Amino acid sequence: MRYMIIVKATRDTEAGVMPEEPLLAAMAGYHEALMRAGVLLDASGLKPSADGWRIRYRGSARSVTDGPFAERADMIAGYTLIQVNSREEALEWTRRFPNPAGEGVDAEIEVRQLFELDDFAPGEAIDRFRAMDAGAS
Repeated sequence: MRYMIIVKATRDTEAGVMPEEPLLAAMAGYHEALMRAGVLLDASGLKPSADGWRIRYRGSARSVTDGPFAERADMIAGYTLIQVNSREEALEWTRRFPNPAGEGVDAEIEVRQLFELDDFAPGEAIDRFRAMDAGAS
């Protein structure tokens, strides 16, 4: 089971403020523990939305809107992707996630399970995804 730990964007992350050393050290320690346990798949911070863009689909038309975006509550500042054996194991790891805003500051992370190919009905498209997955291994 794969889970994504989502760090919500804040005013500071959107302003490009880099985390201070104590928070970086806590995050490094947490991710090292995930790595030692063999459950870490990927982790990264995201640059502010000012460096990004959105694609809007309306029928068959697509339009591009450059950042920054005002709806900070809907944005993420980073993620950690883990692979564990159960929801309970994922919950235990996420309870240990360092406060992304720094100790004593209100913050929130969101955790979502990723779909696996076995969650979908068999079909040609799923077989194509399986072939890509096998090629990436």
